[in-house]
Amino acid sequence: MLPLLAEFLSEYYSGFAVFQYLTLRGILGVLTALMISLLVGPYVINKLRSNQIGQAVRDDGPQSHLSKAGTPTMGGALILVAIAISTLLWSDLSNPYVWVTLGVTLIFGAVGWVDDYRKVVEKNPRGLPAKWKYLWQSVGGLGAAIVLYAIADTPAETSLLIPFLKDVSIELGIFFIVFTYFVIVGSSNAVNLTDGLDGLAILPTVMVGGALGVFAYLSGNFNFSEYLLIPYVPGSGELIIFCGAIVGAGLGFLWFNTYPAQVFMGDVGALSLGAALGVIAVIVRQELVLFIMGGVFVAETVSVILQVASFKLTGRRIFRMAPLHHHFELKGWPEPRVIVRFWIITVVLVLIGFASLKIR
Repeated sequence: MLPLLAEFLSEYYSGFAVFQYLTLRGILGVLTALMISLLVGPYVINKLRSNQIGQAVRDDGPQSHLSKAGTPTMGGALILVAIAISTLLWSDLSNPYVWVTLGVTLIFGAVGWVDDYRKVVEKNPRGLPAKWKYLWQSVGGLGAAIVLYAIADTPAETSLLIPFLKDVSIELGIFFIVFTYFVIVGSSNAVNLTDGLDGLAILPTVMVGGALGVFAYLSGNFNFSEYLLIPYVPGSGELIIFCGAIVGAGLGFLWFNTYPAQVFMGDVGALSLGAALGVIAVIVRQELVLFIMGGVFVAETVSVILQVASFKLTGRRIFRMAPLHHHFELKGWPEPRVIVRFWIITVVLVLIGFASLKIR
């Protein structure tokens, strides 16, 4: 929106042409989303508290979590508003990738909002039934996959890039749609499973989102992509603004979500942010790198799968409790220690993801 206005004004004053630079708009996207989160956050928290939209805590979970009961939740709506406004203000709205990414984020956010609303407001412990939740997640994931397949112009845009190996990729063809669906839906649910401690999910999301912004910028530049031997995806560089908005909105939310949390994001935030990371990784052809950088999300998901499988097959549990962060809590780790150590692991994994740009 604003880039179009700046382009018009640059005819009268050349200084406005600076707003055509992706890097500047990416920075402005971060700052805009951050300011929206910080300024609107207290109002949202007070509104949630006054309407008694508070977190319900499981009786069979760690006893330290009982004190969290009643903490305002559904704060992820604040993140979505900040991301949407910042993206619409600073992005080139003629870019289809912007709309696909924003659309997926809002669809998954809507699914999470209904789930949260039924749990917190209607006091229905089941929330949105699993079959309906996965149905609408599937609609969003498949819809995005089909659109991305339809607008792909080159084989590179539908090929699976193998990180750390030079010139190695797998042409997916029509299977790109199925693969994309699993990446988006899987990423969405992985972040949702991780969102169990104060600030545990949001900072890794910020770090991975910021890293994907760098990949988007490089993939959208022919010279950089040719030099680094990564797929050139015309127009993908515009996603640096969306990724910047994730970073800004996430940091602003962390201001209130850090231990001890004043607000939780709920499914409305976790499902949407996970889906956003998934669809961005698909667009810039870095799905396996997302798997590496989001290793904390992967570990949390795998821990749940292993726990359920082990209990059903043998009647025994592998972990004291799943997802994985609860296992460490029950081992006696204080909550802040679990959170910060998972953050540190994410920093290392993001650096490994960046290393894939040069180690081939």
